Amino acid sequence: MQLFTIGLVQLNLDGSVQTAAGRPIETYDQTTVTQLARAFTGWDFDTANAAGADPSFMRRPMVHNAANFSSGAKSVLGSTISAGVDGPTALRQALDTLANHPNVGPFFGRQLIQRFVCSHPSGAYVQRVAQVFNNNGQGVRGDLKAVLRAVLLDPEARLIEAGVSSSGKLREPVLRFVQVARSVKLSSAGQWTIPETSDPETRLGQSPFFSPSVFNFYRPGYVPPNSSMTATGVTAPEFQLLNEVTVTGYLNFMQTLLTTGQGDAKPDLTDDMALSTDARAMVARQALLLGGGAVSDATQQRIAAAVTTIAANTDDGKINRARAGWMLLLACPEYQIQK
Repeated sequence: MQLFTIGLVQLNLDGSVQTAAGRPIETYDQTTVTQLARAFTGWDFDTANAAGADPSFMRRPMVHNAANFSSGAKSVLGSTISAGVDGPTALRQALDTLANHPNVGPFFGRQLIQRFVCSHPSGAYVQRVAQVFNNNGQGVRGDLKAVLRAVLLDPEARLIEAGVSSSGKLREPVLRFVQVARSVKLSSAGQWTIPETSDPETRLGQSPFFSPSVFNFYRPGYVPPNSSMTATGVTAPEFQLLNEVTVTGYLNFMQTLLTTGQGDAKPDLTDDMALSTDARAMVARQALLLGGGAVSDATQQRIAAAVTTIAANTDDGKINRARAGWMLLLACPEYQIQK
């Protein structure tokens, strides 16, 4: 309930918080948690020995043991699950109750916008997405194709004007790594022995499947402190991973990636070297692969001017130009902020 469906407080359709006497209205209390837990009782792994040598049960759906199901009626968020229903039916009814709660559209929709488009969507943007979640235009609730279409095709999804607080989001470190790995054709002999990347000092400060808690690497409502975003309350979740240490660690990690590779994975800079005698053309190609057109011409010219100071009359010079172009773009705010 807290993380995936309705959140902690009642929301309006635009994602704003409903209040009573100046205080947010909570969506549920401990009684709700207890009642919902009763509806979920009786489920277990489909195995007689969960600690056995065969782990295949982890790929099978759980099974219901009626003897362990909590009997009696359950009341969940104003809906009653009758005493006579069995465990699987109680589970479906409880999930249906959660899925039909009015919070789901704005709560779920806002976080989809944050992950795919921008960190601080307007209330109007959230409301438009929530309305599509509630009704895809054909009377269907929860049509995720329609919801994602609404997220990505909304007018605000391409709102890139300078100074607009709801425009763009910081690319999280692992996604930057994956993107540059594709761009430089990172390849492995077969082992992909890339070490875990959580260390903020020498690596990325983030590693897949290693979030420090069930709340992920950052909070959806995070507002960077001591910044221009603080006074206006602009949410920027990915900035929770950004500090003086992670900035340096990220750049050092990318430098190593472009120089010697990571683990047994090595970059291929052949395409960059072929253009290296024309620094402007090389940087333009790199900027297009990384920024998709978001890195301005002025910034590309500045980077190309810096790259040109490296002599390109030897193979070492050409590859150093290629690495310098990638590094300056990877450090560039116009790349790091995705719009």
